[in-house]
Amino acid sequence: MTIKIGKAPDNDYVADDPQVSRHHARLTRDEQGILLLEDLQSTNGTFVNGAQILKKRITPTDHVVLGSNYILDIGQALRANNDYCEEFAALKQVYDTYISKKVRIQSANTFRTRLFQALPFALPGIVGGIISLAGGSRTFLGISLLVAICAPCIGIYLGARQAAKAPQLLQDLANRFKIDYVCPKCGAFLGEIPWESLANKKHCPVPSCKAKWVDG
Repeated sequence: MTIKIGKAPDNDYVADDPQVSRHHARLTRDEQGILLLEDLQSTNGTFVNGAQILKKRITPTDHVVLGSNYILDIGQALRANNDYCEEFAALKQVYDTYISKKVRIQSANTFRTRLFQALPFALPGIVGGIISLAGGSRTFLGISLLVAICAPCIGIYLGARQAAKAPQLLQDLANRFKIDYVCPKCGAFLGEIPWESLANKKHCPVPSCKAKWVDG
């Protein structure tokens, strides 16, 4: 990807400033995402972090000045070519985190629900064992009967209560995902489509957007 920068209208990125040459500089990004800024023999020079350069590898956080006054916003310059590759790449982490949390919520909920439901059914056996060791007094027998009746009911209640928590947790997670997993240009929600599948499309499918997601 190559972006021509200068004050002439035929540039990809027009920098309207008297100190900027008609064709001042060229910004390129290779397939690995490396940015290279090259001065095109401009009259007043190109400066990166205060030092004049002819050609230099840069990052989006570098301070770039064209001539003596014009501060170049690297992010805006990249978007002059409808390029949102860097922002789109960051969505991979958003998608991976969402799937990981979703699986974790579902797994934890299933485990806890089954635990709450199964554990009380084991209590009568435990109490029965204790009664046998204690000699089988009426008091212990009464306790054993009470546990046998109440424990399953408590287990069903606790299991149902635990199961009811998952939908809200998943809904909260989905709501956050719908805000974060969007086209970096138009903001259209990308659904639960895996990031790799979206990357294969190379650009936003919204006709009015068509933001470039992947070079090539």
